[in-house]
Amino acid sequence: MNKNFVEELTWRGMIHDVMPGTEDHLNEEMRAAYVGIDPTADSLHIGHLVGVMMLRHFQLAGHKPYALVGGATGMIGDPSGKSAERNLLDEATLRHNENSIKEQLSRFLNFEGAEENTAVLVNNYDWMKEFSFLGFIRDVGKHISVNYMMAKDSVKKRLSSDASEGMSFTEFTYQLVQGYDFLHLFREHQCTLQMGGSDQWGNITTGTEMIRRIGEGKGYALTCPLITKADGTKFGKTEGGNIWLDANRTSPYKFYQYWLNTSDADAEKYIKIFTFLSKEEISEIIAKHQEAPHLRELQKVLAKEVTVMVHSEEDYNNAVKASEVLFGKSTAEDLKSLNEATFLDVFEGVPQAEVSRADVEEGLDMIGALSAKTDFLKSNGEARRALKENSVSVNKEKVKEDYKITNNDLINNKYVILNKGKKNTYILVVV
Repeated sequence: MNKNFVEELTWRGMIHDVMPGTEDHLNEEMRAAYVGIDPTADSLHIGHLVGVMMLRHFQLAGHKPYALVGGATGMIGDPSGKSAERNLLDEATLRHNENSIKEQLSRFLNFEGAEENTAVLVNNYDWMKEFSFLGFIRDVGKHISVNYMMAKDSVKKRLSSDASEGMSFTEFTYQLVQGYDFLHLFREHQCTLQMGGSDQWGNITTGTEMIRRIGEGKGYALTCPLITKADGTKFGKTEGGNIWLDANRTSPYKFYQYWLNTSDADAEKYIKIFTFLSKEEISEIIAKHQEAPHLRELQKVLAKEVTVMVHSEEDYNNAVKASEVLFGKSTAEDLKSLNEATFLDVFEGVPQAEVSRADVEEGLDMIGALSAKTDFLKSNGEARRALKENSVSVNKEKVKEDYKITNNDLINNKYVILNKGKKNTYILVVV
């Protein structure tokens, strides 16, 4: 055994509930544990990362991790914490999602190799599809009483008078299906521990109950806190939706920015959960940050570690370069090295105006660029004043009134960045 798994998770703030005896059980020998992952998309998002980090720590501690893709459960939907039912998926979509998720997981977990504790990906559709309804209610349903199922918080919430919608039978039986997964993995793979978010405690303990009653064995449960943000807004969401691990859904630049923009209180919590830095390294970074919070040292390290882990060193370097374009000192060369997708991400929300390609080919004068053809500034007079004060730049380089914008100034053959002073940025789009 390399290290104490429960101890590691405890100092990282990653334990919400743990069943008595779990730590001793894990310290005896190599054990197997699993985390369930919902396959409703072909990418994980950062809300999934905590479960993935738990599996990674589990493997680093010398144990065997199982990632369970909920193909069957993805077909019915989980009631816990949700107020409405999910869309149900067909098998082809599920298989595509499963393959994409495995590829992402292999950045964190070692699925290859001869070691005893290589990671395994399983899909509960593979064993649930053989079950008939009668077989399931006979072999599984009869062992768990309705009273036991009704006592779960996730069920109580949905049945309370405050709930806007009732709960379907499908959702009510969800905990039996999830409980059966644990029993199946216990029997087939000697899997004795299930881990998940704290909202999963009810479903996980239904599984330990089945292992006790049907499997005549002992299962364990461990949950992590649901990740929150200090300001009360939802972790892992922006106005544009989820922060995905897939670079085509959330660009590495936006991914990096999400972590860079965390508050001090959140960054201090997240650096323990979402990086593999040691206790000493983290204490040092936090101390350094507290001496000069305005330098945002903590956020920079957090954003770097997570971006490199999920994407790559190169993506991280590009994201930093792109961030400096907007806020720091960068040259026309830096701007021209950005690909179009990153460029558009960086300048999202910046005022834009279209000018014709013919104007640029002839040479577009600065008054036209700032005011006459774009209305960036209120009047030609204001444009002249700004130019006289030497506060105007084209692609980050200062220009005078006699400057003309030509094809040489184009970024990605269609954009020009204008700045008036430090605060005002405008984009010319050449059409």
